[in-house]
Amino acid sequence: MLNSPRNTTTSITTATSARGSGQAAGVVDRRVPVAVSAPDPISREGAVSQLRRHPEIDLREESVPGTVALLIEDALDDPALTRLRRIVRSEGARAVLVVGAIRESELLDVVECGVGAIVWRHEATAHRLVQAVLAASRGDGDLPADLLGRLISQVGTLHRGAAGRPGAPSLGLAPREVDVLRLVAEGLDTGEIAGKLSYSERTVKNVMHGLTTRLHLRNRAHAVAYALREGYI
Repeated sequence: MLNSPRNTTTSITTATSARGSGQAAGVVDRRVPVAVSAPDPISREGAVSQLRRHPEIDLREESVPGTVALLIEDALDDPALTRLRRIVRSEGARAVLVVGAIRESELLDVVECGVGAIVWRHEATAHRLVQAVLAASRGDGDLPADLLGRLISQVGTLHRGAAGRPGAPSLGLAPREVDVLRLVAEGLDTGEIAGKLSYSERTVKNVMHGLTTRLHLRNRAHAVAYALREGYI
């Protein structure tokens, strides 16, 4: 695997003036703050130019709590994983990873770092980037279908290897938490899960918030990984 060059963070910020002449003074800006980090100037500027065209995105200079950090990597080496952990755990940002390839051995590490949204570099259109950023800002998971299948397979293998081990921890998930996580693992969003289970969207959000808070999980993808590891789904 090629080592990634030193990461470079964008130094681009958007104007804070109102968007459009019809916006009233005092209206809360609901744009999503995003900081882009990339291994080279071309990748960085490409992502920035795509995101800049979308009014719901507010480009920032650096990752801070509440920011969505968009990280672009060719492949994941130890420095890249260290950057992920720092941005999510130390800086308090939500992370979207745009990556060219992920090894099987790295996939669970990425999820457990707190990355809930992953985009393949060859699929990183403006629409796809914005979709992932908005999902991350809500705390939702957004993984490519093939990557989700690999995650399920990998965690299932880990669980089977640990089956029957004395003293294995139990998540203690309630039946409705399992139902919600099973649908999350299938790629459904909050509205679709609510429709499937005849819940309100607020109930689904409360279920997810309750279990992620109780179990100290970082996001939906992390919750699915732990539920799979413990054999609940």
